[in-house]
Amino acid sequence: MLPERKQVLIVDDEPNLRKILSAQLTRDGYDVLTAEDGEQGLALLGEHHIDLVITDLKMPKVDGMTLLKRALVDEPELPVVLITAHGSIDTAVEALKSGAFDFVTKPFDKDEVRQIVAKALKTRELRGADATATPTARAARFGIIGTSQSITDLYAILERVADTPTTVLITGESGTGKELVARALHEHSSRKGKPFIKVNCAAIPKELIESELFGYERGAFTGAVTSKPGRFELANGGTLFLDEIGEIPIEMQVKLLRALQESEFERVGGIKTIRVDVRLVAATNRELKKLIAAGTFREDLFYRLNVVPIHLPALRERTGDIPLLVEHFLARFNERLRKKVEGVESEAMEQLVEYPWPGNIRELENVVERAVLFCDTQKLRAADLPPEIRGIPAMANVPLPEADLQTALAGEGGLKEHVKVAMSRLEKELVSRALQQTNGNVTHAARLLKISRKGLQLKMKELGLREGSAEKGE
Repeated sequence: MLPERKQVLIVDDEPNLRKILSAQLTRDGYDVLTAEDGEQGLALLGEHHIDLVITDLKMPKVDGMTLLKRALVDEPELPVVLITAHGSIDTAVEALKSGAFDFVTKPFDKDEVRQIVAKALKTRELRGADATATPTARAARFGIIGTSQSITDLYAILERVADTPTTVLITGESGTGKELVARALHEHSSRKGKPFIKVNCAAIPKELIESELFGYERGAFTGAVTSKPGRFELANGGTLFLDEIGEIPIEMQVKLLRALQESEFERVGGIKTIRVDVRLVAATNRELKKLIAAGTFREDLFYRLNVVPIHLPALRERTGDIPLLVEHFLARFNERLRKKVEGVESEAMEQLVEYPWPGNIRELENVVERAVLFCDTQKLRAADLPPEIRGIPAMANVPLPEADLQTALAGEGGLKEHVKVAMSRLEKELVSRALQQTNGNVTHAARLLKISRKGLQLKMKELGLREGSAEKGE
């Protein structure tokens, strides 16, 4: 199967620029929509699934900054690239503070645009669903949900180090909320009113990492038709968050170390030394000490980053926080999806707590969103959860008997009713087989099905199966 083509929206009041950009991106393999002003651009955003927006800053009716802010209200993860003829640092900082992914200045080079588009789409893919959105009013201090000991300890660390210039290294599995902690450090410091600039090091090609971090001068390389500040300059006075720091090439680590130690650097192709005041927060889901042993990460850089280490536990290591997180996500998706789900039934919550959550908080958020979307009752039920949460193997390769398919197609009920019937039939078959394999031992069968003993007993009651039925051949 061919990969799905990404759709890019170009918004600009100059017909020639729209035509040139559209032709280039179409040749590069993207589907392109165009709008002649911000008002038309917002209308297209409401009608189509858009993966990336490229918009001019100065336009009649609705300008690029307004388009950016309004677009991100509905879709916070949408990457927006601004085009401006006023390529000052102040303009760039304002755009990035408002949520822009990047900016380009006129006249721009086609290779620069190509690289920014590819990077933006890759970053969105790596980031996945937003696990770090603004918490609800009931969220705990620092916007981090939880009362477990590990989260309580985290609060204490944040209180001590937030309003200091000290470098922090955040470690933890993907989806544990590392960016959320980085933002909490920034928001609770005296740098709050200054830029918070984030860089996903894994999304930047090796040959571009230096110019991305430190900027470049006009003529520094082919395509550098104008000078451009790097992320260190844009973060001056604020916080620079380097996510996936373990992906920075070894040859770039010396310059990064110097920038951290001396707070100064030169742009690519430049001779002027630039001094900045930047608080650095780094994050990684890799074990940096193993990378040091393998020779791909400098030991001196590690110790410079690891001044204050913060480790975020996996969700499976703080299961007591799961009900609080579910409540938080339930409130968010009730509002976003215009639903009125009032809570979670005990069996469903038990299964949520017992699931190992390899994708951590991000996976839990996605599961709650899906469950709320499909819930037709007052409370979320176990039946609203995906099969893997309930310990049911994936059904993609389990064919339904031809007779069942013909009955479904000929019946009066809709798709949803037939799916529920098929699901119930599959559940009964799986539970029965598990009981047969374990000679009717409910505890062993529950372990085989990856659900609790109580959960299995409730399921057996629901399906009309009695304990000991397997031993009696019923």
